[in-house]
Amino acid sequence: MSERRFFQFPHLNFKIWILAAGRSISQIGTGFTLFYAPIFFVNQVGLSATTVGIALGSGSISGIVGRFLGGSFSDSQWWGRRKTLLLSAAISAIADVVLALTYNFPMLVIGNLLMGLGIGLYWPATEAAVADLTTIEQRNEAFAITRLADSIGLGLGVVLGGASIAFSGNYRTLFIIDGISFLVFFAIVYVAISETYQFHERQRDPSRGWLVALSDRRLIIYSIVNVIFTTYVSQIQSTMPLYFKNFVSGRGFSPTIISLIFSWHIVFSALCQLPVARFLNRFSRIEALIFSLLFWGVGFILVWLTGISTTHALVWAILALGVLAVATVAYTPSASALVVDLSPPSLRGIYLSINSQCWAIGYLIGPPLGGWALDRSPSFAHGFWLASAASIGIGILILRSLNRILKSER
Repeated sequence: MSERRFFQFPHLNFKIWILAAGRSISQIGTGFTLFYAPIFFVNQVGLSATTVGIALGSGSISGIVGRFLGGSFSDSQWWGRRKTLLLSAAISAIADVVLALTYNFPMLVIGNLLMGLGIGLYWPATEAAVADLTTIEQRNEAFAITRLADSIGLGLGVVLGGASIAFSGNYRTLFIIDGISFLVFFAIVYVAISETYQFHERQRDPSRGWLVALSDRRLIIYSIVNVIFTTYVSQIQSTMPLYFKNFVSGRGFSPTIISLIFSWHIVFSALCQLPVARFLNRFSRIEALIFSLLFWGVGFILVWLTGISTTHALVWAILALGVLAVATVAYTPSASALVVDLSPPSLRGIYLSINSQCWAIGYLIGPPLGGWALDRSPSFAHGFWLASAASIGIGILILRSLNRILKSER
């Protein structure tokens, strides 16, 4: 494969590019708040790290409900992918208004419950739309393109968010900007995206579809390891910024340095997205996920080195976030493509809803677990990353088991 082909954009349905553009805009707003919310609610509002972790994790409770509804709505002839995306954007915008007005724990929980519901509705619908518009051969790169759009938006959001904080010190404005970005996404979907799924007159009963999906042994085994992956991702977004601020030797990294580190992570993710997806096309989906797990393990060890190092902590942090960027971009498109491969076309929304439920569960586990670890002693907080690195062995064993099942069915 030539170097030009390695970095060249694929030929895809124009609706995927429109959807990717809308996702990028909404992710700019998310980048404004994603890495700064834990710091704001702990260091300025005055809540404990455990309390904030619980509040952030509470969004996963409503996220589970949202993903259940999102899968059912996406496969429903009365709703479909488009209307589900519109509902998601509207609820997410309302959530940001609540978070912008939050001064206490109950309001923080309400805001996160609304945001979890909006995000829960969003993922099954958007992933199903991408699957509708692609062939099997295009799917890995199509999911990589939409994730690339997410990364570009997040990168811009983190940079602009960090600049806004450095200039004004006003964290609450970030939530307002996030809400506006969801309204822009709503407008793009309303104007430019038509329904992507062709419904049949004899559509499968949604309740029957859930029974089929939940009885699919391959999907259930995959979901167990997917929860491990999503718990890892949640640590980057909820636990790691606070760890870098409060536990790195000396006085910790400043908000500006943290902004630059995570901007590097997102920019490098964007640069790696297509090359990594194309490199992994030569392997099976399972092998690609094992590749990702190995990088997660190395990345967590580098985070540990960042915390215990008395010199060059910033260098270790940059290396850690670079390795974790590769781990993430290897995971996300491969995981979505694997679930689509497992699903019947008429049940894509429901299968992808179960895939998305793993994100809700991972984010239910991850932030409280990370917050709890950071509320213990410094040595315990440092050891948390070594334990996370060791846990990849469990994921590899589960993936090898799933691979044996898939090979036996061929």
